[in-house]
Amino acid sequence: MRGRYSLVYFGFSHCPDICPEELDKMARMIDLVNASPILTSTSLPPLLPIFITCDPARDTPAVLAEYLSEFHKDIVGLTGTWEQIKDVCKKYRVYFSTPAGVKQGEDYLVDHSIYFYLMDPEGDFVEAIGRQHSPEQAAEIILAHVGDWGKGRR
Repeated sequence: MRGRYSLVYFGFSHCPDICPEELDKMARMIDLVNASPILTSTSLPPLLPIFITCDPARDTPAVLAEYLSEFHKDIVGLTGTWEQIKDVCKKYRVYFSTPAGVKQGEDYLVDHSIYFYLMDPEGDFVEAIGRQHSPEQAAEIILAHVGDWGKGRR
């Protein structure tokens, strides 16, 4: 994540509605930001989109790769052990909850925060972008930070 702006989203591949909507939005944001002359006028590489699962029991690397390929080729999917996911969610202050007592193979939903976390090239949190923002508004927010970063580095 260092050396470039990153856009981090937490979700899960079995999500029936919110995650797919937000990933469609993320795909549009990626294209808008990476095509902008604001980004290309800096020495920064393209935006790094990251999807971190809140459901490591079902979201293996292969499952995430297939799922995320439906939205955008550049989205990087991350999973880990239950403890690793719990730890990263705590660090980002992401709420998530899975139902207790789920049996092997049983379907369930994961309740989780619905924000995109914008991280700067030093790995610091910059801004949370919520559902109320359109992809165009979100891209403007990201590009404002990118532009400020570029001005500060010249």
